Amino acid sequence: MKLLRYGEIGAEKPGMMDADGNIRDLSAHVADITGAILGEDTLAKLRALDPTSLPLVEGNPRLGACVGDIGKFMCIGLNFTDHAEETGNPIPEHPILFMKANSAICGPNDDTVRPRGSVHLDYEVELGIVIGKAAKYVSEDEAEDYIAGYCVCNDVSERHFQTQLSGNWTKGKSCDTFGPTGPWMVTRDEITDVQNLDMTLEVNGQRRQTGNSRTMIFTCNQIVAHLSTLMTLHPGDVISTGTPPGVALGKGMDGPDYLNDGDVVEVYIEGLGTQRQTVVADT
Repeated sequence: MKLLRYGEIGAEKPGMMDADGNIRDLSAHVADITGAILGEDTLAKLRALDPTSLPLVEGNPRLGACVGDIGKFMCIGLNFTDHAEETGNPIPEHPILFMKANSAICGPNDDTVRPRGSVHLDYEVELGIVIGKAAKYVSEDEAEDYIAGYCVCNDVSERHFQTQLSGNWTKGKSCDTFGPTGPWMVTRDEITDVQNLDMTLEVNGQRRQTGNSRTMIFTCNQIVAHLSTLMTLHPGDVISTGTPPGVALGKGMDGPDYLNDGDVVEVYIEGLGTQRQTVVADT
């Protein structure tokens, strides 16, 4: 089941994608796609609906972030062996955690706004975990039961802000529009093996990132279990789980090739969909 949110910013409505790729309106059944409806009971009721019986959404509406009112947007750094190698960093012993401000969250196809003073704008295709029920001190074997589904994330980064402004990574990760999420949340029952999904990112039609979630250092279940020992994970929380090689910052490239105004970024994960952002300057 693919759940999504569509409509103008601040007025998104809940929707479901049918088998033919059409958006169906869920407003008669849920108020929004938020943590409040991500429990198994509500998801089972939505799963039992015949999508063709739901109102068809005409046209090509804007898509919002696939989950509304995200409580915590957590990100895992250096979580792919090949990405850690390209940046010259050692393999971490534990998941590296940083937070992305919720004001960074935006729709999957919204413009990426390059903030004033930005000179090192970067991209990162990432697999997102959406929490479905409160998780506290859960084991790795139990962790999957606390996951409602998965989505595509682009961990947009401003590397100068991230590394040179005398702070932690959050400064370079939290600018407005730096958290495209969606196009939809795919419930976990539709993903056969979340640790074997192809991941790609292209800039202006040129491939920059090619990877697979099997090279993650810490699996989705390990991440959920670890974070649940540090804080309670709540329904609707999102965890962005790291990126494969090929980011502009990577030392394996001929030289950093950061994003510029007008660049078009396409972000894809097998089974989870595609995002498309255009870089524009802040005014």
